[in-house]
Amino acid sequence: MTKVVLVSAVALIDVDGRVLLAQRPEGKSMAGLWEFPGGKVEPGETPEAALIRELHEELGINTWSSCLAPLTFASHSYDSFHLLMPLFACRRWEGTPQPREGQVLKWAHARDLRDYPMPPADIPLIPILRDWL
Repeated sequence: MTKVVLVSAVALIDVDGRVLLAQRPEGKSMAGLWEFPGGKVEPGETPEAALIRELHEELGINTWSSCLAPLTFASHSYDSFHLLMPLFACRRWEGTPQPREGQVLKWAHARDLRDYPMPPADIPLIPILRDWL
């Protein structure tokens, strides 16, 4: 039986319409690949609550459920688990994103997202995000 892992991710969109990407640091699986910020949904958490927690932990910013708009989701089988990842869009938060976990951050225009190597689950999200922006 395949384990399903629920991960919540966000497209943080700045006033110039750029999306924040985080590069996975050395020592983590898929190190060097770019991804949308987020993380695992813990037992008893909603995807929105997990994102709010992860954004605070990873980037030092605060946002609210009312600022998280469901956009699309990824469903992707890896070798040892199946990833289910809702992707939210967020245009409002407090603070300036800072790399708190060794990751590199980069603001990118949606049209340029294909220039960044990403995990297989994230790639199908690019055209949806590009069309939405």
